[in-house]
Amino acid sequence: MESVKPKTLMEAIKHYADADNALAEVADSRWSEGVACQYCGAPKPSFLKTRRIWKCGKCRKQFSVKTRTVFEDSPITLDKWLAATWMVANCKNGISSYEIMRATGVTQKTAWFMLHRIRLAMQDESGKKLSGEVEADETFVGGKVRNMHRRSKRNIESKNDGNWGKTVVLGLLEREGRVQAAVAPTRKHYEVHANVMANVEPGATLYTDEFNAYQSLPAEFTHEIINKLEGYVKGRVHVNGMENFWSLLKRSLKGTYVSVDPVHLQAYVDEQVFRFNTRKDGNDETIQDFDRFKMLLSQIVGKRLTYAELIGKEEETAVSN
Repeated sequence: MESVKPKTLMEAIKHYADADNALAEVADSRWSEGVACQYCGAPKPSFLKTRRIWKCGKCRKQFSVKTRTVFEDSPITLDKWLAATWMVANCKNGISSYEIMRATGVTQKTAWFMLHRIRLAMQDESGKKLSGEVEADETFVGGKVRNMHRRSKRNIESKNDGNWGKTVVLGLLEREGRVQAAVAPTRKHYEVHANVMANVEPGATLYTDEFNAYQSLPAEFTHEIINKLEGYVKGRVHVNGMENFWSLLKRSLKGTYVSVDPVHLQAYVDEQVFRFNTRKDGNDETIQDFDRFKMLLSQIVGKRLTYAELIGKEEETAVSN
């Protein structure tokens, strides 16, 4: 029998409320070629239906569909995990922990932890470099000056820099393709160049604005510059694609999440990158919600985030020990 493909959030919630449907969906996403032991790799382990887990006939160990995924060791049931995953994957401007709390009935603290575990699965670990025509740009993320404490305002005025105290995000966009974005300590020459060298194929054409950190890029790239004082577009030379991504990112950060700790900013950037890169397929067709949801589920394996690690307690313990 062909598997059911929910088209909307409401259909997904109803479908995955059945524990068997939820289990089958996650199992299909991580074991498309059949269930294998998570410890020794042996195929066709026995399924213990009453406990909804598998037992390996070779190493005799037991494992669940959550083992070695971002869901591991979570008491939250799969129907709630799948509802949250669907919303994060498909809500264009993101979804707050308070919305997850109201939708699933968990606490806000639990919802926040769930969201960060899902964002971990959204990370792009393909390592594939961008090619062809690539736009490069950077932006600053942080609070508005008018909302800052008087002391912070004085610091900004003394430094004569409206971006003081904000976090730098470097971005690269392949025309008609993927975007890559990463939080950086600065936007100085060496950071910008390292980002380009690590993520762009030699021979690509780079489009940037006149910011001096993009000057003297290696000769293996063709470099075209748009001077924004003279205009924003000059034929194919522009960075409007990256500007569009920055507007989407900041809309989610300011409108949905309101305040994001710089320590966690990369996770929120990864979330927006995932949704942007899964907006269309190779034939320029819009990817449907279910397909984007399945893509995200296929990336949950081999990633783990504990609460202590999320809030930095593990690092503190390591230092004290």
